[in-house]
Amino acid sequence: MQTGSTRDDRSGVTPPTTPTAPTPPTAPATPTTPTAPTDPTTVAKPITPAHTGPTRHTPHSPPTGTEGTTGFLRALGHRWPTLLALALAVATFVDGLPPVGLLGGLLLIMPLCYLLFGALRGELRPPRVLVVQLSGLVAFGAVALLALTAGDRAGYYVLAAGWFGHAVWDFVHHRTGRVVPRAWSEWCCVVDACGALAMAVLA
Repeated sequence: MQTGSTRDDRSGVTPPTTPTAPTPPTAPATPTTPTAPTDPTTVAKPITPAHTGPTRHTPHSPPTGTEGTTGFLRALGHRWPTLLALALAVATFVDGLPPVGLLGGLLLIMPLCYLLFGALRGELRPPRVLVVQLSGLVAFGAVALLALTAGDRAGYYVLAAGWFGHAVWDFVHHRTGRVVPRAWSEWCCVVDACGALAMAVLA
């Protein structure tokens, strides 16, 4: 039995439904472009890090032909004092040993030339430089005087030691570049060394 306005669902009456909004149409899918297969030869290679160690220089090949000749002539041009000294030594000792007095006088002239060059170049200052040059003059002068009093054969040996000592003197001045020009000290060093050798061998 029903009470009031209540209606049995079994009566077959369907309750009204709430209308729903229509679903908008979906856009068609965009067709995708097929990708070309990857070429295995174009695959990017890994980047090799730059070499950070010390750079190794490839040694230059020795000059040949015209370049070698030019370099040789240039080297000879720089060594012209040595060439002149060798020519003078050959001309002086090719016929034998000059007299002891002449060679002793040359040993005395050598330090005098140093004093003259030093004065003209203004390189005898400070005073200790002048003292060194005067000491050389006294020492080589004493060797020359000893050679004159020692006799011919012994005198040549004494002069050979004195000339060799002056060659060392020249070499030291050539390395420092002081008092005399480098060309002079090079020339004098070669002359003294060759003269000392000639006296020691030919005496």
